Amino acid sequence: MAMFQEQSSNSGEGTNAGEKAEDVADAAPLSVGDPIALAAAASVLYSWFKFYGQDDESGGIFVGLWAPTLLAAASYLQQKDLVTRLRRGFSSF
Repeated sequence: MAMFQEQSSNSGEGTNAGEKAEDVADAAPLSVGDPIALAAAASVLYSWFKFYGQDDESGGIFVGLWAPTLLAAASYLQQKDLVTRLRRGFSSF
């Protein structure tokens, strides 16, 4: 705990928390699941539109089932990437 306090007190050289957060956000890689999660959320919104807005119940249910399918595919791709990194060794982390 003391090491963290020393490091945090030394690292405050004129930078504020907002700049640090932006640096972390810029350095974080975009994972495979991020765009797919957005697509899943969009499919839920579109299914609500079809179900309630256009009174197309079967179409709304059909489109609503895209979200779990997309999220399952994103989970599979992220797990596949993790297994690949583990097989190469921990040096890639």
